Amino acid sequence: MSQPRQPSLTQALIPIVVLLSLLFLAVYYFGDASSSGPNQVALLLCAGVATLIGLYNGNRREQIEQAIVKGISLTLGAVLILLAVGSLIGSWLLSGTVPTMIYFGLQLLNPDYFYLSCCLICALVALCIGSSWTVAATIGVALMGVASGMGLSEVICAGAIVSGAYFGDKLSPLSDTTNLAPAVAGTDIFTHIRFMLYSTLPSFALTLVLFLILGLRATAETQSIELTSLMQSLSSHFHIAWYLLLPLAITLFLALRKIPAFPAIGIGALVGGVMAAFFQQDFIQAQAAPALGELNGTVTVIWKAMYEGISVTSDDPRLEDLLSGGGMGSMLNTIWLIISAMTFGSVMEATGLLQRVVQALLTGVRSVAGLIITTITTAFGTNVVAGDQYIGIVMPARMFKPEYDKRGLAPENLSRAVEDGGTVTSALIPWNTCGAYMHSVLLVNPLDYALYAFFNWLTPLLGIVLALCGIQRPAQKNRGAIVQRGN
Repeated sequence: MSQPRQPSLTQALIPIVVLLSLLFLAVYYFGDASSSGPNQVALLLCAGVATLIGLYNGNRREQIEQAIVKGISLTLGAVLILLAVGSLIGSWLLSGTVPTMIYFGLQLLNPDYFYLSCCLICALVALCIGSSWTVAATIGVALMGVASGMGLSEVICAGAIVSGAYFGDKLSPLSDTTNLAPAVAGTDIFTHIRFMLYSTLPSFALTLVLFLILGLRATAETQSIELTSLMQSLSSHFHIAWYLLLPLAITLFLALRKIPAFPAIGIGALVGGVMAAFFQQDFIQAQAAPALGELNGTVTVIWKAMYEGISVTSDDPRLEDLLSGGGMGSMLNTIWLIISAMTFGSVMEATGLLQRVVQALLTGVRSVAGLIITTITTAFGTNVVAGDQYIGIVMPARMFKPEYDKRGLAPENLSRAVEDGGTVTSALIPWNTCGAYMHSVLLVNPLDYALYAFFNWLTPLLGIVLALCGIQRPAQKNRGAIVQRGN
């Protein structure tokens, strides 16, 4: 059987140009609703374009289909986590866990330092548990509610949550991406983490300064009397008590013990349901059909909260916005987006189109600085095209590793570059699995919070600056020599 022809650069660029054009039109025509169908259509159409090019070059249809199935199968773990998170949000709203976090947050957090506090809290928790997704779905949801209650910008708050969560995730030895990057680059995790500090710590320090400035310049629109009114509304609808934070404590403990995200979040959702049955009977019975009786009504309301979420009816519209939502059903649009993005990315990889673009990028690289910058930008570009941070890490690392070895560079240069360009930028792209996830949890479009996710775009920029300044590490056998930028 003859081998398929290698695609030309023009062929490789056609699906990418068409995709970017369609995504631009989707935002132009549909605005914030572009991720609710238009982007999915664009991704599937461009998967069809890439498939036609692959078939023209001699790729077999069966192989392309198998690649799509394999690519989608890689996201099934994320899909299960999304469903569990939807269930968790619904059960924690019903149990009073989220209302309690919002209630205490309104009491404790100063509006002048709110954005800074959000970023630091999320960073510390993510550093401990190694999961930006878990932080966003638990602490992040509550902080968004507090921001809304104070009349602060939810967009800036989302940027602070994402910045902190990804800083902690990036430096945590418990993080999957922090383990993946050094594994594919060929170094150990602690060498990798230490070398990431060059780009990560200055970026985070500047991020904190920017959030401090934004907080001091912000004016909380909600006056103290309105905050008191909102807190009274919370306590009138839900039983508020410190022990209702138990589901949060259990979930974070399981994550800290390195229990995988899906069972940890699922257990947290179940604990929330149990807490609701014991402590929120008044609210549950108000939601239940009277004919069902107390026991059956409790079961059905908790069950419904986990698959459909809850809906709060109140004279205070802020309370309805804060505490209505959740459920597995709220995640289905995100799952649809992830499947569409992985379909396109899988076809691009299977037909050799993505590899052809990377090869073209390497053609003009002459210096070590150019190689590192190309790695960072390729990781970001792969996030845009393939729609998944794991592909954004693995593919550039796999393709550029021989060049790093050839130039006598230590593997941690490569692992840091793919993290700087791949891991942190994934949350800025609406159709990427991470961007879609953050959108579904925080309810803010990544295109809106991207400007304020300072850490996520300062890190790759600083990585590029470090490369231009010649901050590289030679391989162990070359440690006595100086790696020149012109090598």
